[in-house]
Amino acid sequence: MALQKQKRMKKIHQEINNIHTPVLLDEVLEYLDPQLGNSYLDLTAGYGGHAERIIERTKSSEITLVDRDLEAITYLRDKFKSKSCEIIHSDFLAASINLQNANRRYDLILVDLGVSSLHLNEANRGFSFLSDNKLDMRMDQTQELTADYVVNKYNQHKLAQLIKEYGEDPKSQRIARLIIENRPIKSTLQLAQIVKKAWPGYTKTHPATKTFQAIRILVNDELGQLEASLPIWGKLLKPEGRLAVISFHSLEDRMVKNYFKKNASANYDSTMNLLTKNPVIAGKTEIAINPRARSAKLRAVAKIKIKKGGANAYTG
Repeated sequence: MALQKQKRMKKIHQEINNIHTPVLLDEVLEYLDPQLGNSYLDLTAGYGGHAERIIERTKSSEITLVDRDLEAITYLRDKFKSKSCEIIHSDFLAASINLQNANRRYDLILVDLGVSSLHLNEANRGFSFLSDNKLDMRMDQTQELTADYVVNKYNQHKLAQLIKEYGEDPKSQRIARLIIENRPIKSTLQLAQIVKKAWPGYTKTHPATKTFQAIRILVNDELGQLEASLPIWGKLLKPEGRLAVISFHSLEDRMVKNYFKKNASANYDSTMNLLTKNPVIAGKTEIAINPRARSAKLRAVAKIKIKKGGANAYTG
């Protein structure tokens, strides 16, 4: 068992070494602006790409790295074993609640809402239709709900609503009907081929992309967790602390944009300053190296220290 674990970790290390820099790394460093001694919370630490560079700059003893994927946690513990890091296996909402209840505060907070390249590339996780495997899509493999259950147990109305709302696919009704008609569906490739029937002819992206996105969002409660977490992240920031969020689809970005705008409005009760008036996107060079960066959007805010009109320091 130990030998299998060692082989698995070696494979992960090799795969990570072949992956280019984390998405929008330079931009994250610019807007978080890590300084010596800053405390840092990474709520989606993944395989530590952003964290490594931030830790290099802060040299802080107060570092908290969170991820819901057990393989990522195992890797983080190995990667940062010589550093003073608190590493937590949890989804970002549960971790945020627990840290808030413990009255923790940070100078810097980063949340990268994207699915890691390793997840997408690893067939048995079921995130991608580029290889054929079981329908899973769980970021946390200890949870019960899987893509298989959604695809094979949800009724047509629920499937159509899901694909329309989370996938923003105009052919959601037809796709849902095709799924019902072709049950049982047991693999990613089988599902992709069924969805493709709803889109005959040429499409710029694979016709199943939006359906897979919708199911993944539901299985992992991505939007529900984000909506509940945003107010907590503001409270986890120290005065003048900075929060950066990277999103990968319009539903997430809209939620982050609206929350930041609401709390950075020009009035006495505002608690944040916008650091990014518009979303920061990857440049052509980064996109050429890492095509997934094409859809990444970074937004950042800083917590206001003094309320307008000379009021006391804002504590959240």
